[in-house]
Amino acid sequence: MSNQVRQTPAHRPAVHGTRLGERLRQLRVSAGLTQTELAGDRFSKEYVSQIERGKTRPTRETIEWLAQRLGVNADFLHNGVSTDERSRIETMLARAEAMSEAKQHEESLERIEDVKTAVLATGSPELEVRALAIEAWGRMSVGDVREAIDLLARARGLAEGPGFSGVDRADLLFRLGVCRYKLSSIATSVALFDQALELADQSELPCDLLRSKILNWRSRCRRRQRDYEAAREDVERALELAEGLEDRRMTAHVYFQASLIAEREGHWVVARSYAERAKALYEEVEDEADVGRLLNNLGGLHYLLGKPEAAVQHLTDAFKVLIDTGSHDEAAAAVSSLAQVQLGLGELATAEAQARQALALLDGREDRLDEIGNAQLVLGRSLLEQGRLEDAEASFAEAEATFDKFESASHRAAAWIAKGDLAARRGNDSEAARLYRRAAETLQDFRF
Repeated sequence: MSNQVRQTPAHRPAVHGTRLGERLRQLRVSAGLTQTELAGDRFSKEYVSQIERGKTRPTRETIEWLAQRLGVNADFLHNGVSTDERSRIETMLARAEAMSEAKQHEESLERIEDVKTAVLATGSPELEVRALAIEAWGRMSVGDVREAIDLLARARGLAEGPGFSGVDRADLLFRLGVCRYKLSSIATSVALFDQALELADQSELPCDLLRSKILNWRSRCRRRQRDYEAAREDVERALELAEGLEDRRMTAHVYFQASLIAEREGHWVVARSYAERAKALYEEVEDEADVGRLLNNLGGLHYLLGKPEAAVQHLTDAFKVLIDTGSHDEAAAAVSSLAQVQLGLGELATAEAQARQALALLDGREDRLDEIGNAQLVLGRSLLEQGRLEDAEASFAEAEATFDKFESASHRAAAWIAKGDLAARRGNDSEAARLYRRAAETLQDFRF
C-alpha cells in the first residue's frame, strides 16, 4: 500500500501517556499523511477527524486497520504501549505482587518504584490501578497506612472509568477496608467490606478468593465488635470458599481467624486445634512469617492452658522466625507476649526488658496500637511488682491513652484494672474500687 509508512521504534514519535485520538494524530503527522490519505477508501476524512478530537471511540477492528496503515503495533496505538512493552511491565508488576504476597514488602515497594515511570508512560488506567493497589498494600504493611489510603483513593478514581469491572472496584474497597481496620476505624471497615462483597456478588464474575478475603477480614471486625456469632458466620463462609478453591494459604488464614474467635470466647482447646491446622498449612506453603505468627498464637494458648514452659518455647521460636523474616511488628507482638508470660512466672526484670524491646520495635506504628498498649501494660505491671510505683503509673497512663485511640472497650478495661491495682497498692481503696467498677461496667472480656 503506497501510503503505508513503516516506522522503527527509533523513529516513532513520543506519544506515550496521551489519549488515543492524540496518538493517532501524532502518528499520522509523523507518517506524512493527511486525514483523507489515512482514511483511504474505507473511512471519511470527517471520521478520522472525530477520532483524533476524541469525539468518537473506534472499534478494535478499526484500531487494527489504522495501525496497519501507520505501520505501528495496534496495542501501541490503542494504549500507547506495544505488546512487548506492556508484557514487560506486567511481568514487573506480577513480580512486585508476588513479593508482597510473600510478605517481602520492602522489596515489593522497590520493584514498584522501578516500574512506576513506565506504567505512567503507558497512559493505561488498568496498569496504573494495578500498580497503585500493589504499592498501597506494601505501604500499609510497613506501617504507612495513611499514605496507602491516599494511593487507594487515586486508584478508586481511575477505576470509576470504563474498562473496570465490579470485581476490580471490590478489590480496591477491600484493600481500603483493611487500611481502615489498621487505623481502628472498625465501623468504616465493616461498611467498606459490605460494599466490596456486594460488588463482588453482583459482578457474577469468578472471584471466590476475593470474597473469602473480604469475609475473613470482616470477621476480624466482628470479633473486635464482640459480635462473635457474626464473626463465626463470616469465617465459615470464608472457609467454604477457600476450601472450594483448594487454596491452602487462604484456608490457613481462615483457620487462624477461627482460632482467635474461639480464644476470645474462652474455648482454648478448640482455639489450639484451629491454630495447629493453620500452622500445618502455612508450613506446607512455606510461609515462614505466618508460621511465626501462629507460634505466637500457640504460645499464648499454651499459657492460658497452664503450660508456661511450652508457652515460652513457642514464643521464643516465634520471635526468632519473625525477626529472621523481617516482620518486626509481628516479632514485637511475640516478645510482648513473652514478657507477659515472664511476668506471670515472676521474672520481673526479664519481663520489663522484653516489654521495652517490644515498644522499641513498635515505635511509630500507629497500625499496631493494640500491641503497643499491651506492651505498655506489661511494662507497667512489671514496674508495679518491682515497687516502682511512679514509673508504673506513667506506663499505665500511656496504655490507657493508646487504647483510647484503639477504640476497644475491653482493652481500656484492662488499663483501668491495672490502674486500680496501682491505687490499691498505694492504699487508696476508694479509687481502686472506682476503677474496678468502671472496668466491670465495660466488657470484662480482655484476655491474653
